[in-house]
Amino acid sequence: METNEKRLTIREWQEDDRPREKMALKGAQSLSNAELIAILIASGNSNETAVELSRRILHACNDNLNELARLTVSDLCKQFRGIGPAKAISIIAALELGKRRKSSEALERKAIKNSEHLFELFEPNMMDLQHEEFWVALLDGANKLLEVKRLTQGGQNQTVVDIPMILRMAVEKSALSIAVSHNHPSGQRRPSVEDDKITKRIKEGCDAIGIRFLDHIIVAQGYYFSYADEGKI
Repeated sequence: METNEKRLTIREWQEDDRPREKMALKGAQSLSNAELIAILIASGNSNETAVELSRRILHACNDNLNELARLTVSDLCKQFRGIGPAKAISIIAALELGKRRKSSEALERKAIKNSEHLFELFEPNMMDLQHEEFWVALLDGANKLLEVKRLTQGGQNQTVVDIPMILRMAVEKSALSIAVSHNHPSGQRRPSVEDDKITKRIKEGCDAIGIRFLDHIIVAQGYYFSYADEGKI
């Protein structure tokens, strides 16, 4: 049987069901992820409202915001009808702000006390990368952060690490402790033979100049491996 039902636009929905109005009335925490994305993209396409399109985007990413954050502007435009460069950039910008907020919270911590603190410090910088990067954190004698900095970036499976540069940075900043981290885009948490070699060389270099080597954290898609926790430093 044919139907003459007309699809309602978001403006024709009940006020409580419209994302913007819902946020104004009930607060941002009351909105689903799809509704928040719908606010960013503002409109859908001829077959879907902004909310329906946002739900489809999330569904394609297994309802995982981390997977969504790995998509590029080109990916979003190619995969989802109704998403152009401006909308794609809005989504990516919002997700990047979320990462930076998470990173800022870690930077505000008074002291690094364990591997979890280090993971929270490093992970926002590497969580969505499809290539490897190597980062270093320089700390004072109370394990308070002096600086966190990307040292190198490489390919999908490996990045070259300049150990003398790490030690030189530590001396220049008068750091008394350091920690390093790199990511495994594959999600494999266990270190490679090369990771073990690099860790050993960093430890030897730190010992030679009287700097404490706290840990080497491997970031792997929301999880991590700690050399210190495993007794390998």
